[in-house]
Amino acid sequence: MEVQLQPLINLIAGVVLAGLGWFARQLWEAVKALEKDVHAIEVALPTNYVSKDDYNVTMKRIEEMFQRITDKLDDKMDKVDAD
Repeated sequence: MEVQLQPLINLIAGVVLAGLGWFARQLWEAVKALEKDVHAIEVALPTNYVSKDDYNVTMKRIEEMFQRITDKLDDKMDKVDAD
Protein backbone atom coordinates (compact mmCIF):
# COMPACT_ATOMS: atom_id res chain seq x y z
CA MET A 1 0.00 0.00 0.00
CA GLU A 2 1.44 3.31 -1.05
CA VAL A 3 1.05 6.35 1.13
CA GLN A 4 0.06 9.37 -0.88
CA LEU A 5 2.11 12.30 0.42
CA GLN A 6 1.10 14.84 -2.21
CA PRO A 7 -2.37 15.58 -0.78
CA LEU A 8 -0.86 15.95 2.69
CA ILE A 9 1.82 18.31 1.37
CA ASN A 10 -0.84 20.29 -0.51
CA LEU A 11 -2.96 20.54 2.65
CA ILE A 12 -0.03 21.73 4.78
CA ALA A 13 1.09 24.22 2.12
CA GLY A 14 -2.49 25.53 1.83
CA VAL A 15 -2.80 26.03 5.58
CA VAL A 16 0.59 27.75 5.78
CA LEU A 17 -0.17 30.02 2.82
CA ALA A 18 -3.60 30.85 4.24
CA GLY A 19 -1.97 31.80 7.54
CA LEU A 20 0.61 33.94 5.77
CA GLY A 21 -2.12 35.59 3.71
CA TRP A 22 -4.13 36.40 6.84
CA PHE A 23 -1.03 37.81 8.54
CA ALA A 24 -0.15 39.92 5.49
CA ARG A 25 -3.72 41.27 5.38
CA GLN A 26 -3.51 42.25 9.07
CA LEU A 27 -0.24 44.06 8.45
CA TRP A 28 -1.71 45.85 5.43
CA GLU A 29 -4.71 47.07 7.45
CA ALA A 30 -2.45 48.21 10.30
CA VAL A 31 -0.26 50.19 7.91
CA LYS A 32 -3.32 51.84 6.35
CA ALA A 33 -4.62 52.79 9.82
CA LEU A 34 -1.22 54.27 10.72
CA GLU A 35 -1.17 56.26 7.48
CA LYS A 36 -4.58 57.74 8.37
CA ASP A 37 -3.35 58.60 11.88
CA VAL A 38 -0.20 60.28 10.56
CA HIS A 39 -2.22 62.24 8.02
CA ALA A 40 -4.58 63.43 10.77
CA ILE A 41 -1.59 64.56 12.83
CA GLU A 42 -0.10 66.37 9.83
CA VAL A 43 -3.38 68.22 9.27
CA ALA A 44 -3.86 69.13 12.93
CA LEU A 45 -0.24 70.03 13.68
CA PRO A 46 -0.26 73.66 12.49
CA THR A 47 -3.41 74.46 14.47
CA ASN A 48 -2.11 73.06 17.76
CA TYR A 49 0.99 75.21 18.02
CA VAL A 50 1.61 78.92 18.33
CA SER A 51 2.02 80.70 15.05
CA LYS A 52 5.28 82.50 14.37
CA ASP A 53 3.57 85.90 14.35
CA ASP A 54 1.90 85.30 17.72
CA TYR A 55 5.19 84.11 19.16
CA ASN A 56 7.01 87.21 17.92
CA VAL A 57 4.36 89.54 19.38
CA THR A 58 4.51 87.78 22.74
CA MET A 59 8.31 87.84 22.82
CA LYS A 60 8.28 91.56 22.01
CA ARG A 61 5.95 92.18 24.96
CA ILE A 62 8.21 90.16 27.25
CA GLU A 63 11.28 92.08 26.08
CA GLU A 64 9.49 95.35 26.79
CA MET A 65 8.57 94.17 30.29
CA PHE A 66 12.18 93.17 30.95
CA GLN A 67 13.34 96.54 29.70
CA ARG A 68 10.97 98.32 32.11
CA ILE A 69 12.17 96.15 34.98
CA THR A 70 15.79 96.89 34.06
CA ASP A 71 15.03 100.62 33.91
CA LYS A 72 13.40 100.51 37.35
CA LEU A 73 16.36 98.63 38.78
CA ASP A 74 18.74 101.16 37.25
CA ASP A 75 16.71 103.97 38.85
CA LYS A 76 16.93 102.22 42.21
CA MET A 77 20.68 101.79 41.83
CA ASP A 78 21.03 105.51 40.99
CA LYS A 79 19.11 106.40 44.17
CA VAL A 80 21.31 104.12 46.28
CA ASP A 81 24.49 105.59 44.71
CA ALA A 82 23.25 109.15 45.35
CA ASP A 83 22.86 108.53 49.09
